[in-house]
Amino acid sequence: MAKYLVIVESPAKVKTIKKFLGKNYEVMASNGHVRDLPKSSLGFSPEEDYEPKYITIRGKGDVLAKLRKEVKKADKVYLATDPDREGEAISWHLTKALKLEDKKVSRISFNEITKNAVTASLKNPREIDMDLVDAQQTRRMLDRMVGYKISPLLWAKVKRGLSAGRVQSVALRIVCDREEEIEAFIPEEYWTLEAALLPKGEKKPILARLVEYKGEKIEIASEEQMNGVLAQLEGKSFAVQDVKKGERVKKAPLPFTTSTLQQEAYKALNFPISKTMRIAQQLYEGVDIKGQGTVGLITYLRTDSVRISDEADEAARVFVEQNYGAQYLSVGEGKKKSDSKIQDAHEAIRPTSIERTPAEVKDSLSRDQFRLYQLIWKRFAASRMANAVYETTAVGIAAGDYRFRVSTSQLAFDGFKLAYTEADDDEGDKQVLLKSIGTDTKLSLVELEPKQHFTQPPAHYTEGSLVKTLEELGIGRPSTYSPTITTILARRYITKENKNLYVTEMGAVVNSIMKASFPTIVDERFTANMESLLDSVADGEVPWKSVVANMYPDIEAAVQEAEQELTKVTIEDEVTDEICEACGRNMVIKYGPHGKFLACPGFPDCRNTKPYYEKIGVACPECGRDVVIKTTKKGRRYYGCIGYPDCEFMSWARPVEKKCPRCGSYMVDKGSRLACSDTHCGYTEAKTESEN
Repeated sequence: MAKYLVIVESPAKVKTIKKFLGKNYEVMASNGHVRDLPKSSLGFSPEEDYEPKYITIRGKGDVLAKLRKEVKKADKVYLATDPDREGEAISWHLTKALKLEDKKVSRISFNEITKNAVTASLKNPREIDMDLVDAQQTRRMLDRMVGYKISPLLWAKVKRGLSAGRVQSVALRIVCDREEEIEAFIPEEYWTLEAALLPKGEKKPILARLVEYKGEKIEIASEEQMNGVLAQLEGKSFAVQDVKKGERVKKAPLPFTTSTLQQEAYKALNFPISKTMRIAQQLYEGVDIKGQGTVGLITYLRTDSVRISDEADEAARVFVEQNYGAQYLSVGEGKKKSDSKIQDAHEAIRPTSIERTPAEVKDSLSRDQFRLYQLIWKRFAASRMANAVYETTAVGIAAGDYRFRVSTSQLAFDGFKLAYTEADDDEGDKQVLLKSIGTDTKLSLVELEPKQHFTQPPAHYTEGSLVKTLEELGIGRPSTYSPTITTILARRYITKENKNLYVTEMGAVVNSIMKASFPTIVDERFTANMESLLDSVADGEVPWKSVVANMYPDIEAAVQEAEQELTKVTIEDEVTDEICEACGRNMVIKYGPHGKFLACPGFPDCRNTKPYYEKIGVACPECGRDVVIKTTKKGRRYYGCIGYPDCEFMSWARPVEKKCPRCGSYMVDKGSRLACSDTHCGYTEAKTESEN
């Protein structure tokens, strides 16, 4: 009997796949990559025509030895690594590391780990797709160029252990730019006016908002303006001018891609991106289900396609019709607008069987596995269901030259909402509007409610919104979002507090060096264009060496120029007036994981350290002592009194000595302007030349 060897990436898949195949099949795992460029050098050069020099990854010797032993016994080898560029590259590396050139070797791939998918792939083996291998190889080499050329400069000029990366540096810049935008934001005052009106014969008033004056949109910017409006409305009668009834459709959601799954799991389940990917990997590779054995519950988790196979689509439609009713079936299939960045090789993320409901597998899953599986299952079911329909009513109400409006919507048909509701869905009615209201309805004014508001700065990025931005800008690919965010968090370039991402002092330093010395690397358009080039390599349209050869000289030149420029910048230990209590030396400023600190220069003989507080030359508004720069435990910068805990003054924005001429509060620096720290005051002024 012929012997076959199937090689997968993950040991977790071995058990799942083995039960689908006969006794003449052996299934083994490579445990991911087996070869890579050497850690000690770049691994390629223009002098050798950019040919990469691969070596066996340390620790993979035993794995390869076991695989070689099984290869000798096998009549044919199937390479069943993941169905993406990285998986294709691993298969290619395995052919080299195991010297499979003289063996019967086939590449097989499957989008889900089910018996049908695995056996179908064995019936349709293929050659390794070298275009996909070249695209992955090019990505690795480009990342190497940035990391290995630029990181040593950061080590020399800032701190060892720092790193630059082609995608991570752009992600850091995006967060830094948002922080600068927030810091420079100056709130603007505006007012709204609502009228509480009681229709005749009713007990509960309706709330109508002021929207127009003499047919033009009205904007009220101050209390004085609002008082003028209130004066003109005094004694005016309110009358229904028109009633418009209509219908609004909310489309069923598309099934999950990697990016949308990460975003929704973050919002709905509070899962960090890395946790979502880890649990999704477990669901994909297989979980022991009572009565069924090890089962792959979802399809491949790294995809930016919303396509669904005909078989899965048909099965879902049958399920929806039988369990919800024919009226809940969608008409046609939801489509996403064509996008050149979409790689349609994979399906969207979906359950491998719609019949395997969350309730059925709940007892076999951990709490987090169940919650993520339920989210994926519900989203897929909803994607095959009908749209939700709302009845809308808009009522125009006149009062002199002013026009008020009240709008509401009532759910007429729940459609897909019967199965699934998105985490940020706020479709709930704010108020119930009487269906009987018409132009002859009499209204009496209960009260006018003026409200003061201030515009809000852009929101801080969260992991979810950062992923959304990276995807929209075309930076990175589904497989890169999680490691990118994990890396800049691990390097302490950014920190996370209450879901929000903030730039640390170290992150700001690295970003400023990258922007000044390597503007191209941190340019989002350049990085997105590189992704497009990698897609062209994968499609066989562009030779991979031409991409590397075009990039290498530019990065090399930028590094050499930066080396010359940065040699002028020597970051030495700054000596302070602070005396070490242990040995009497003047303490120096050092960089640590959380920013600057004071250390004795006598290390290792004297190991005394203490916090370093940089004075900003401003007296504390509350006690008169110095305001200093501090950082939270997670590295976020703020301004506080050096007298803490006796004085608890703190400010996220940088205080200045000047007091607000309107209310007397301290003022803060907002980039080109100074603003009152009391947002209810709203006073701002331009900086003088000396203040700039």
